[in-house]
Amino acid sequence: MKTKLHVFLALFVALFVQLSFAQQRTVTGTVSDDKGMPISGANVVVKGAKSGVQTDLDGKFSIKAESDQTLVITYVGFNKKEVSASSNNLKIKLQSNAVELEGVVVTALGIKRDKKSLGYASQKLDGSQINSSPTSNFLNNLAGKVAGLEVKNNANFGGSSNLVLRGMKSLTGNNQALIVVDGVPINNTVLNTSSAQSSGTGFDFGNSGADIDPNNIESVNILKGAAATALYGSSAANGAVMITTKKGKKNTALGVSFSSTITTGAIDKSTFAKYQKEYGGGGYDGHDNFIYDQDINGDGINDILVPTGYDISYGNVFNPNQLVYQWNAFAPGNPNYGKATPWVAAANDPSKFFERSFATTNNINFNGGDETSTYNFSFTNNQDKGVMPNSKLLKNVISGNFSREFGSKLTLTTSLTYTDQSVKGRNSVGYGDNILSGFRQWWQTNVDVKELQQEYFRDEKNVTWNMNDPASGDYTPAYWNNPYWDRYQNYETDSRKRLILSSNLSYDITKKLNFVGRVSLDNSHDRQEQRKAIGSHAENFGTYLYNQGSGYELYTLAIARQTYDGIFTYNTNLYDNLGLKLLAGAQLIHQSSNSYDGSTNGGLVLPNLYTLANSSSFIAPLTSDITYKKTGLYGQASFDYKKTLFLEGTIRKDESTALHPNSNSYVYTSASTSLMFSEFLKSQTWLNSGKVRISYAEVGNDPAAGLLGYKTYVSTLGTNPYYTNSTVYVNFEKLKPEIESSWEYGLESSMFNNRLSLDLSYYKTTTKDQIFRVPQSTSTSVSSSLINAGNLENKGIEVSVLGTPIKMRDFQWQIGVNWSQNRNKLLSLDEGRTNLQLASFQSGITLNATVGEPYGTIKGSDYVYDNNGNKIVGNDGNYLQNTKKDNTIGNIQAKWRGGISNKFSYKNLSLSFLIDIKKGGDVFSLDQGYGQDTGLYPETAGLNDLGYPVRNTLQDGGGYINEGVMLNPAYTPTNGQPQYITNTIRVDASDSSEASGSGFGISANPDKAYVYDGSFVKLREAAFTYSLPSKFFNDTFIKGISLSLIGNNLWIIHKNLPYADPEAGTSAGNIQGYQSGVMPTVRTYSFNFKVNF
Repeated sequence: MKTKLHVFLALFVALFVQLSFAQQRTVTGTVSDDKGMPISGANVVVKGAKSGVQTDLDGKFSIKAESDQTLVITYVGFNKKEVSASSNNLKIKLQSNAVELEGVVVTALGIKRDKKSLGYASQKLDGSQINSSPTSNFLNNLAGKVAGLEVKNNANFGGSSNLVLRGMKSLTGNNQALIVVDGVPINNTVLNTSSAQSSGTGFDFGNSGADIDPNNIESVNILKGAAATALYGSSAANGAVMITTKKGKKNTALGVSFSSTITTGAIDKSTFAKYQKEYGGGGYDGHDNFIYDQDINGDGINDILVPTGYDISYGNVFNPNQLVYQWNAFAPGNPNYGKATPWVAAANDPSKFFERSFATTNNINFNGGDETSTYNFSFTNNQDKGVMPNSKLLKNVISGNFSREFGSKLTLTTSLTYTDQSVKGRNSVGYGDNILSGFRQWWQTNVDVKELQQEYFRDEKNVTWNMNDPASGDYTPAYWNNPYWDRYQNYETDSRKRLILSSNLSYDITKKLNFVGRVSLDNSHDRQEQRKAIGSHAENFGTYLYNQGSGYELYTLAIARQTYDGIFTYNTNLYDNLGLKLLAGAQLIHQSSNSYDGSTNGGLVLPNLYTLANSSSFIAPLTSDITYKKTGLYGQASFDYKKTLFLEGTIRKDESTALHPNSNSYVYTSASTSLMFSEFLKSQTWLNSGKVRISYAEVGNDPAAGLLGYKTYVSTLGTNPYYTNSTVYVNFEKLKPEIESSWEYGLESSMFNNRLSLDLSYYKTTTKDQIFRVPQSTSTSVSSSLINAGNLENKGIEVSVLGTPIKMRDFQWQIGVNWSQNRNKLLSLDEGRTNLQLASFQSGITLNATVGEPYGTIKGSDYVYDNNGNKIVGNDGNYLQNTKKDNTIGNIQAKWRGGISNKFSYKNLSLSFLIDIKKGGDVFSLDQGYGQDTGLYPETAGLNDLGYPVRNTLQDGGGYINEGVMLNPAYTPTNGQPQYITNTIRVDASDSSEASGSGFGISANPDKAYVYDGSFVKLREAAFTYSLPSKFFNDTFIKGISLSLIGNNLWIIHKNLPYADPEAGTSAGNIQGYQSGVMPTVRTYSFNFKVNF
């Protein structure tokens, strides 16, 4: 009986549905703007219904409706329109309300504001600009798109990116912009070790802002100045990146979109070493550096042996008729084992070490809503195989949000992001124990990298080209392992899991008074493992970085952050033309971080067992448990007069546990005003809107919590390292936050029916009470102390222009230009001090903050110059040098930056591209300094001006002439002759400067010779997209399909730095302008398929 009842009910429901649809019919139509351009994504709903449809890419829709019903059409930025459903093939035009809106943007605390009311600079990007290229770190896609924003991608696999707005404001503290997602600040920690962040050894583990899925971003608003972010206090002293994620829409049926991208890439060869092919290995002992006194084959006759222990290429000239014993003659199983082989350049140089990259990105999204709720959920899977062998990245991201209205006053919104990432085989960075340092600086051009690959995979042993003394049976590495051994045995692995949860409750207490309560949880866990297999060359390794031939290191970091906000807002009109908005709130941030860094000591006991227990001896790990709390009370008052004149003031008081209780409370303030002058020029029809603005703010930057002390490695006692406590003195009670004061002036205008817009800003920022270490007298018990002192200034101009030169029904051209110039200057340090060393590098180069100069002066040895600035050459033809290491030889600050974007649309086709430009900003290249020392590069070989090989002796016509002046032999102080004349002395370059101190490379030339102008012009992105016509999907469940071809890092149109990308480096952070063993840039091509249901 129960079964029959179920059958009857099913038949009744089916009949009812059929009868209902019988009374309806399909209504079709097209929605366009007031210029006739189709609007994609407009909502079309039957009035009174809970769900509807959206228009496709051509603005077309199809919906079931009865003839006496009404359709309601809505789209952001346009006025709502109602039309009768009585006819078919509707042509619906929506009227723009863009002039009234002026663009709604997200500001501090996630509050949406009319852009015309803001007294400070901001720039908005939509989601398509952020997700323009597939990437594992969406921050990279901001490069070249925002005036005043420096985005630097170091080219490392899965690596970190610098995100700096309006220059460096702190000498030693954090300079990264704050990242805020839907009003909630999130952690953007750079996950690298302090060594890697200082351009030392290690790995680039990325920054945590990369956990955000670009597929889930609706828009990004960049808040640039201190006034824009004053409500966040010290958290956003460096500006903020405000991310709004995708949301569902009310009264919209379930929408599904699927996107799949396949990406392949290869290194840009202009950013990797180019090798000379004329001379081979050897050269420490002169240009004839073969070993002639060894009988290798046992026939009683001495043979010719390459000095495999020498990692340079300044040896004997290649001669295919000369047979020599090379490293492969001592590799059992090699076809050339025991054989002498022709002395020729390798067929496969290290550029063949890199593989083609391959990546896939798949995303699926669900969204919709009814009358009271909305939802949006997405899942993204990234799989990336890098160009380095045995490298891969896997990332899964789940994102979602849900909102529901409970009556007319209460709204609940929740969101989550869960990221699970694992990486294997990141590239090493820095000078030591880095394959790329070997390739770029210390290599023999006779070594075939593919032959090394065959040797490793024959029996997975460390058969290296760089054997110590193979003739005597010592096959161990002198300096360098087989690079494939390093990639497949000494690889690193890391994993990261992160969960971000937030909940937002909004309640309208009255029509004018609203309360928002918000809570967010941001929990992450990182695990990083490093391995060094038994049989490797000994290098600095482990927790305390001392010399070990094998080992295992484990580092874990857990961060738990809770943020609580309570915000009251009150909106009213004091008079008919005078509006008032008041905001008051409180914030509590509680963060705990726990880290563990442990390693084996003295090497591994058993091979291939990577645990801390497999250690020759015990060494105590480094652990930390840091709790940080900050409370803030803030308020804001905003006035507007006739929506024309706007005034705003902000105040915030913070208390931070990073500072002593006696000095941990500080107050920040801001004030801004803007005037819509276009309201007085309404007769000027060409002017749509115009605004001038001015703002002032004072904010601060407190130090990192719990990181003021450390241990110092001194030496070893037996096999155990010996350490001392930090000798840094901290008067914690007197330490106070850095204080930033900022003025900003701006002009914004929109003209010619909003087809041309201009945003111009000028700012000046000073940061006082800088926190840094200063050396102390040797008579004290400490070597340095941490103090507040110093004043750093930034001032600059930003220009952003957006235009639509052509706008027709079928064709449109949009162009965007941004340009910025920041002038940075250190005004003072503590009394009596004019220089602060920020970092020191190989070869004695240092990065500094020098009074009277921009942040980031590069200091080292320099040329000697005459009174006219000409370089002076000595009697041997080499340049005279000022060997002091305190000469200023460069500065890392750019003179200006710019970006040019273009988009051409014709019917269903679009073509877009971005050109990214940087002028100035110096880079010291150790790769060039040492690589020329060792004779790797073409500049160290070839023919000279006489037509002879440059490496010939002077007697045989070799050598070269340095550009500059030499002492005039005829000069006396009284004879009227010039003291210096054009140089004609030839340098002897027949031996390496490592051996002779003369010729090419840093051993014979000042450090200044290897400081390069870091300017570039790049074709950063290009994309071609075709959207299939909607007629293909009539009467189907598919709403649209698009196909795209995307290129990234396609072409470095101009650069001055040879054989490397000027942006390449070791890590995000303050320490920049130094290159050693950097990764080449990867040029990628992608194909994207996207379908909407």
